[in-house]
Amino acid sequence: MDSVGFTKTAVSGAAARAEAAGLRWLREGSDRVVDVLTTDGATITTGLVDCVPASPEAARQAGRELARIHAAGAEAFGCPPAPGGETWTGENYIGSIPQTCEPTDDWALFYTEQRVLPFARAAHRRGNIGKDILDLVDRACAALRAHRWDVEPARIHGDLWAGNLLFGGDGPVFIDPAAHGGHPETDLAMLALFGAPYLGEIRRGYIEESGVAPDFDVSTPIHQLHPLAVHALTHGPAYGPELRRAAGDTLRVLGG
Repeated sequence: MDSVGFTKTAVSGAAARAEAAGLRWLREGSDRVVDVLTTDGATITTGLVDCVPASPEAARQAGRELARIHAAGAEAFGCPPAPGGETWTGENYIGSIPQTCEPTDDWALFYTEQRVLPFARAAHRRGNIGKDILDLVDRACAALRAHRWDVEPARIHGDLWAGNLLFGGDGPVFIDPAAHGGHPETDLAMLALFGAPYLGEIRRGYIEESGVAPDFDVSTPIHQLHPLAVHALTHGPAYGPELRRAAGDTLRVLGG
């Protein structure tokens, strides 16, 4: 059995405190979010998770707990975490990269202007994606803004790839968020993108708890634009084709 859960060093003191604020905010929705013990400078210490292999039952529980976190709600799309009602006012991060959190009531405007396009443009400036891919992402974002989105702000993890969903002996544990107010499908789409174990069971648990329609995942490519744009910037040109695929699929989903 591997032991995971430790004092880690963030890119800065602000990043450590932002992560701590996000964990505490998400934990108000579910005690399956790892507990923050201390922050000191650029370090953050969380509860220990003794990892075991995922099981279908634990994955289903993860889906139910994720739905409870989302249902805890958020003040607006793009709002930063506000544990105990105290809003985090410092920088926000995904991994070690700052990203904007400016509240708005328009999800598509938030998602395109604060999440997808800043990273896609930065990836293009770095030479990691071509102008053709950036233009396609621009088209997809324009289609997103033209569409009417009937969704309430959810309290989302924001960086929920498989490595940030651990499984301990007593069930799932969520770690390392980029928490903010967003669209609930964003977390599920990232789990799908990077291959979470027993993804079907996670979705079943989510549907059981939230009551969302079983075909909700038709919009998955839309919510993969942001993580793919981030990875195109931070991990290089290998993510360009996947970003192109997600942008094209987004246009097809929206009839663009």
